[in-house]
Amino acid sequence: MADVLRSLNLLETLKEYVEKNKISDVRDAVEDLLVSHINIAVAGDRGPEKAAFINSLRGLSFEDEGAAPRSSSSNPEELALYQHTKYPNFRLWDLPGFSKDSKIDPLDYMEHFKLLRYNAVIFTFTASPHPNSVILWKKARMVQKETVYFALLATEKDTEKTMVAKKKKSVEELKAEGVANPTVYRVQPIALEMEDFPKLLEAMTGGLHEIRSHALLLALPAFSTAIVTQKRDTFKALVWAAASLSGGISTIPVPLVASVVDSGLAVRILSKAQTSLCLDDESIERLAGQRGKNTAQLKGLRTCVLSIEVTKSEVKRRLAAAEKSTSSTTNRLVELAMPRNARAASRSFTVMLQALNGAIDEMGVDAEKIVEMATGKGQ
Repeated sequence: MADVLRSLNLLETLKEYVEKNKISDVRDAVEDLLVSHINIAVAGDRGPEKAAFINSLRGLSFEDEGAAPRSSSSNPEELALYQHTKYPNFRLWDLPGFSKDSKIDPLDYMEHFKLLRYNAVIFTFTASPHPNSVILWKKARMVQKETVYFALLATEKDTEKTMVAKKKKSVEELKAEGVANPTVYRVQPIALEMEDFPKLLEAMTGGLHEIRSHALLLALPAFSTAIVTQKRDTFKALVWAAASLSGGISTIPVPLVASVVDSGLAVRILSKAQTSLCLDDESIERLAGQRGKNTAQLKGLRTCVLSIEVTKSEVKRRLAAAEKSTSSTTNRLVELAMPRNARAASRSFTVMLQALNGAIDEMGVDAEKIVEMATGKGQ
């Protein structure tokens, strides 16, 4: 268990906070992961492909309430805001395109739309990037470094062959515009598991602050088994932090028992896991509609009761069961993963870690089965 936990960079960051007694930083990290406070700008000409991409990032299709429309009614020179239906702090900002015929200066555009306030900016196009967008990209890149990207969005008429050709042409044009070693990510707006979006996500999470990058992972839909695995690992690091807080860290010198473990925080974490892994009824119904699958069949793949509904009574039951089953050997293994100054609270720490990690594993298995059936692929 200790080796598995140490393999997560996020866990190491949280552990360092605890070792240095930065308890407020641990609490802030837990809250950031639970609320997913992320602002992403999607810049480019408005059209069905861009709208579909914005919707997919929120797990929606055009038919869903709150979805970005195929034809935007927004003023083409104004930005539009789209919030996640379940995480209002996860915001996607639809920035207008910046064509070669625009009368706006790139620096004015950058200032008008506060380009540097976003955690990441994705410049989208369906054929080739506009020269002025390249200028804007370069200006932003100088300040934001790794958090601005080019994404080539597939249209309904595109094939693998046409997308490859478009990407090649785009890369050549970017080089001609003075972009060194340009990277263009091919994206299928209605199927994020396809094309280069996983690589784009990897680049985004690598460029963001560590806590923010994991918050982004938890906010995105579970579109592949690979992201389900990433989500599960992030939740285990989150559970570790919550267990440290509930265990008292260094502020409470005596062991606690499950009856006073923060079950409220445990419920919040598992509720977040249910929606993040798209296990709730609403998410499954949407997924079934998007992929043309039988809703009842997808729902029937859920074997963990927490995948269906997260209740305080079930969480308390699992905490009580973990307390009874926790052995001295398990205690010792978990202590290896604990901060030194929290050893006095090892009993409570062990109970919460064991109960919630077990639940996360069960929910992760359910999510993988649903994704595999919905997409027809394991990755």
